[in-house]
Amino acid sequence: MIVTHFGRQHFKIQHGDLVLAFNPVSKESSEKQNKYGADLVLISTDLPDFNGKENCEQGGRKPFVLNGPGEYEVHNIFIRGFGTFLTLPISQKNKEKINLQNTSYLLTIDSLKILYLGCFRGELDPLHREMIDEVDILFLPVSSQGETLDASEAHKLATRLEPKMILPMDYDETSLKIFLKEAGQEKIEKVEKLTIKKKDLESKAGEVVLFSF
Repeated sequence: MIVTHFGRQHFKIQHGDLVLAFNPVSKESSEKQNKYGADLVLISTDLPDFNGKENCEQGGRKPFVLNGPGEYEVHNIFIRGFGTFLTLPISQKNKEKINLQNTSYLLTIDSLKILYLGCFRGELDPLHREMIDEVDILFLPVSSQGETLDASEAHKLATRLEPKMILPMDYDETSLKIFLKEAGQEKIEKVEKLTIKKKDLESKAGEVVLFSF
């Protein structure tokens, strides 16, 4: 499995010929856009910075799009989405805040159990926590704006979930510095892409991976 981070909460996962996109940036956003073909797009929050399914329709591919809670089976991947609610600005430029639902996704790819939190804030509901048996890779928002998990909240949640690997997202220099300090991993060499298999995680506990983008 190969993971690429394009900034904000936009990740691409490739497993063989299968391509998944998480929260791709839309044409309506002022954020940097990346265009490629995907088979499955998972959108956590219906805002321009996160809902760019049209940018994943390259090379003749028409992705299946998930954008809300529920149980799904797509391309032989079983996915569970659970919803939470929060208030977010419409975009980085438009700071007007609106109430939104966020969907976090649980799925397994290449025997790796993945939890993508999206624009998560607050505490996990006991029912949602019960759904999360174990986590190999945690996609974790680390904010300094108070709109999603801040650095300290993110670290506390990661500690409770005990993932093998943590991929921070939607951070800035300040929030990332605080998070890495609390995680005891202040010196990390960034990678362009992450190639990972289940056996690579056997000896890991909460290892943080950062991408250059």
